[in-house]
Amino acid sequence: MALFGSSGIRGLANKEITPELALKVGLAVGSLHGSAVIARDPRTSGEMIEHAVISGLLSAGCSVTRIGMVPTPTLAYAARNFSCGIMITASHNPSQYCGIKVWNRDGIAFDSRQQDEIESIIKDRTWKTAEWQNIGNVFQADAIEDHARMILSKVGRTSLKVVVDCGCGAASVITPYVLRRMGCTVITLNSQPDGFFPARDPEPIEKNLELLKKATLSFGADLGIAHDGDADRMMAVDGKGRYIEGDKLLAFFGIRETKHSIVVPVDTSIMVDDVLKGREIYRTRVGDVYIAEELKKRNAEFGGEPSGSWIFPGISLCPDGILAAARLVEIVQNEGRLDALIDELPTYPMIRGAVQCSNENKAAAMKKIAESLRKIGDVTDVDGIRVDSDNGWILVRPSGTEPKIRITAEARKGVEELYAKAERLAKESL
Repeated sequence: MALFGSSGIRGLANKEITPELALKVGLAVGSLHGSAVIARDPRTSGEMIEHAVISGLLSAGCSVTRIGMVPTPTLAYAARNFSCGIMITASHNPSQYCGIKVWNRDGIAFDSRQQDEIESIIKDRTWKTAEWQNIGNVFQADAIEDHARMILSKVGRTSLKVVVDCGCGAASVITPYVLRRMGCTVITLNSQPDGFFPARDPEPIEKNLELLKKATLSFGADLGIAHDGDADRMMAVDGKGRYIEGDKLLAFFGIRETKHSIVVPVDTSIMVDDVLKGREIYRTRVGDVYIAEELKKRNAEFGGEPSGSWIFPGISLCPDGILAAARLVEIVQNEGRLDALIDELPTYPMIRGAVQCSNENKAAAMKKIAESLRKIGDVTDVDGIRVDSDNGWILVRPSGTEPKIRITAEARKGVEELYAKAERLAKESL
């Protein structure tokens, strides 16, 4: 079984993500890199795993700089001064999870080749160990101010009232302060780092943000900002207390951040196509690492995911929720009410569902489904099978976590018929 998934190494703390595994990861990374910067989010298992990774790095002769509990984009921005960066985080996962993600100097996570290299070293136990006189050293540094100054250099002054829900995560140490230094009046929610995430689950989806919606409305704020556990994601609420769907936020940024090209995942709404006419739209597999890789390959201007990952490649290829929050506030300051700007965007009905399918039958079922779908429209197969027509699209892709095949359909009209057709084809292929 592969060690790395689409977001690094991730699993249950002290069961799947153990100090023993972390030590081996440190040994493998340290065998390939001479210097590393390391950080963690506030989850309860973070320090335990961080220390184990550091031990492995030092044993391999790698020098280590610790920057403490900071957001993932802060760590990724700091990595430009080192051979690599290592973040101990499970991002938007619940508190019982932990993970390890490794970053290159340009802010892009380790790619498949680099991950395979680490896995091979761990599997074959071919890591190197330094002689006593060459064991690595540990240094301490502060990366928060460096990241904050970079963001402030990219945005203008504002005078808005903003509610910020840090979700008891790592954003607590930077987002409220950056927005205040921009000139905002900031009201904070859940801005004390707490690895139990007692206020809400870390993922910034609508059902977890009821308090933010109410607070934004009650305080008469211009908008609300929400982060996940490590602040690589940012979602928003408008001044009417309405949660802004990720596809609309993606289009909102795309209009303003691009003139020529944008990178989006394969499950992105056709609304993005409609409002970004004239721009090249590149579609990738679902996952911010794939967005980042395509941005680098295409030299595109902006990329993002409806889940809340926003990448500004001129600065870093890591999704940066803090920069995204600052940029959103600046846009609202300059262009007017967020609710009015969002209401200018079209909305099309979308249906998401799934059919049961055992893991061992997924490959055969997807092959049959692909054959059927190719008969009804243009096919994209970067992640599952997506079929586009003039009216809408269907996406059928196997779940990576459950015995299901997931189906998504969106259409300007007649989405129910489109979804029913995809569901029927999927069931006939089982």
